[in-house]
Amino acid sequence: MNEQYKSLFTNYTFKRGVELKNRVMMAPMTNFASDEQGKVTDAELDYYRERSGGVGAVITAVAYVTRDGKGFQNEISADSDEMIQSLKRLADTIKGEGAKAILQIFHAGRMAPKEELVGDQPVSASDVAALRPGAITPRELTNSEVETIIQAFGGATRRAIEAGFDGVEIHGANTYLIQQFFSPHSNRRNDKWGGSVESRMTFPLAVIETVKETVATHAREPFIIGYRISPEEMENPGITMEDTLTFVDVLADQDLDYLHISVQDFWQGSIRDEEDKESRVTLISKRVGDKVPIIGVGLLKTPDEVKEALDSGVPFVSLGRELIMEPKWVEKVQAGRESEIKTTVTKNDQEKLVVPDVLWSAIMNTPGWFPVEE
Repeated sequence: MNEQYKSLFTNYTFKRGVELKNRVMMAPMTNFASDEQGKVTDAELDYYRERSGGVGAVITAVAYVTRDGKGFQNEISADSDEMIQSLKRLADTIKGEGAKAILQIFHAGRMAPKEELVGDQPVSASDVAALRPGAITPRELTNSEVETIIQAFGGATRRAIEAGFDGVEIHGANTYLIQQFFSPHSNRRNDKWGGSVESRMTFPLAVIETVKETVATHAREPFIIGYRISPEEMENPGITMEDTLTFVDVLADQDLDYLHISVQDFWQGSIRDEEDKESRVTLISKRVGDKVPIIGVGLLKTPDEVKEALDSGVPFVSLGRELIMEPKWVEKVQAGRESEIKTTVTKNDQEKLVVPDVLWSAIMNTPGWFPVEE
């Protein structure tokens, strides 16, 4: 290994006692590879097996906690005990290659696509449609439904524990239901779940509390609890950086193992104010990084770029597209073979890269998403 990359390979023990062998994780990425019931498939397991040997932890594609919260075609389910054996296959596959296995859990809320709806409408904090073409106006959740969904996050966490996962990541980012409750665009409620920025924290904090209680009750081994957050929204009204800094001050006191900052580019500034160039990741890290570890992500392609991100004070990075294009990214850096890391794909690479069919089709047919060589 090149000595300059030594910082990538120091171990780390989270507050709950789970130890990671290095500072690089696999980012959660939708792979559209479970079956229609939400059970993992052999193709999905092959995809994870290929990428779980080098990283310290794999954060899975998101799993829905209730059926009306399904957000993607062929998404993983964690909504019933029938799924425990399926989830166990996934956890065993990841852990069998040497990485810790973290199940990301969520509810899509108003972002549930029409073809995956249980009824005619998605549900959300309020009956406000997302600002996207073809968006369906959601139905506002009742108080009892809100409580049921909160408990469903606990149920999904228990299933993750029983399946042998090393942790869960609560997906509070990327415009899904938890973020919808925090956002002044999607949450126009005037009950205890909405209103001021503090009141809009009530739902995410209740989810965190339920997950923590579930872990305390059911986990017999150390178990990670992480939380993913998007710093800002483009909408007006929408989540501002001021809102988020207020929120992370509270999140830092919730006994979480980490905060995962979801942005397109680790170094990008504000998406609301083009004059504000400071990295959202490092801004949050400076604010609360002394209380809770931060995971940064976004366009970190080379070992030098990952090292620069870690040198900024963030203890972890997660890699997404990089591990699809180069499943052995970490192993090659560790072996001093970083010059061999692939940074593009060709249309003939699917079998070699072990990528499921629907994900591969999306990669090939979404211009600009991946660098595809002819």
